[in-house]
Amino acid sequence: MPRGDTGSLSRRMMLIAAGWITILLLLGGLTLDRTLASLITRSFDDQLGYMLTAMVGSGEIGPDGEVFFNRPLGDQRFLEPNSGLYWQISGKGHDDFPSRSLWDRTLQVRADHFDSQPHVYDSDQFAGEPLRVMERSIILPGSDVRWWFVVAESREQLDAQINRIRLILVWSFIVLGLGLFLMAGLQTWYGLGPLRRVRRAIQKMRTTGANRVTEPLPFEVQPLVIELNGLLAHAERQAEEARTHAGNLAHALKTPLTVVMNAATAKAPDLADTVIREAAVMRRQVDHHLARARAVGRRAVGLSRACVWESVEAVLRAVTRLYAQTRFDLDGVRDAAVAIERQDLDEILGNLIENAAKYGGGSVFVTVDAMPGDPAWCEIWVEDDGKGIPEAERTRIFTRGTRLDTGKPGTGLGLAIVRDVAEIYGGSVELGESEDLGGLLVRLRLPRSEG
Repeated sequence: MPRGDTGSLSRRMMLIAAGWITILLLLGGLTLDRTLASLITRSFDDQLGYMLTAMVGSGEIGPDGEVFFNRPLGDQRFLEPNSGLYWQISGKGHDDFPSRSLWDRTLQVRADHFDSQPHVYDSDQFAGEPLRVMERSIILPGSDVRWWFVVAESREQLDAQINRIRLILVWSFIVLGLGLFLMAGLQTWYGLGPLRRVRRAIQKMRTTGANRVTEPLPFEVQPLVIELNGLLAHAERQAEEARTHAGNLAHALKTPLTVVMNAATAKAPDLADTVIREAAVMRRQVDHHLARARAVGRRAVGLSRACVWESVEAVLRAVTRLYAQTRFDLDGVRDAAVAIERQDLDEILGNLIENAAKYGGGSVFVTVDAMPGDPAWCEIWVEDDGKGIPEAERTRIFTRGTRLDTGKPGTGLGLAIVRDVAEIYGGSVELGESEDLGGLLVRLRLPRSEG
């Protein structure tokens, strides 16, 4: 099993389904069992109620003050000894009047209270024969005695019916549960089918060299495929950028190496100066491509954020030491933040401010968030009072190695680095003319940070 595997998705879905099915079947089974048992018991009690009503309706007081029935009760079981169906009438100061089915036994009557309505309960007064008992207190016409009419029936038939119902319920719910588990398994297998198709599509990409998942998939899985294709496109872009960087670096180093090789082969008298000069060129080329490579790598991590004001202040402290005679002014929004790594922002601002100090006339003005009303972009302006750059040259100046002023040291890579790193983060660089200082105006546009 691969490291980091958190288990089977199918097993998780089946466990969740099994848990819910089990809980619902148990709750449903218990509820249905209680309901059916209650209905059967109620029907049983209704039969006892009919018999008790017949007893009350047939009961009269004789000349001797005792109770008798003016007509016999209809159920033959009252005449059969120990038949399981019994009745009894009791009154204080009078002998019990029992059914023949009681034979030599007597029903224990709760005569400590008065029940104007039938009262039913279970009784274990007969060993081995649990009873369902219904009783009621009656004062018959012609008598002041409180008579207790009692009818009782063995629970054997009632319990047998409840047990049969429970057995049917158990087997029914077992079959239902197995059917639900099977359905959940089929649903899980069928529902996860698109993921298996995605896996096969990825396998096909690896074996056939395809670079996208093009197989039509359900709506719920399509976002995953879109993100996967986006990741593949991103990887392709990074690989292409890496190849481009390697090719550009090789091309950039080829000319200086050729110059050094020719000078060394010809044993030129200025070989040392040539090596130093070309080594500086190669170092700048390497620094340029390393800056691009670092920016690409940090961009891939995402969630970049840098405070522009803090970065500008740090760069100004460093550049001021090199150009002590230059006046640097800073203005704008202090809390402006951009979606770029702080090191890359320092690299960009360092090149722009150093160029402004190098080619300007002694004044540099930096404005942070020059267009504060734009919710998506933060503009940073770097202005100087130098000669500026003619409009016809403003595009060509971004080409690596292009220098308009060859009288000052440099390799022509500063603006190229600024443009490349800014574009990596989705930004841009534009050149214009400063209205306030009259020199060059560099508009650096970077995406705002959402944090």
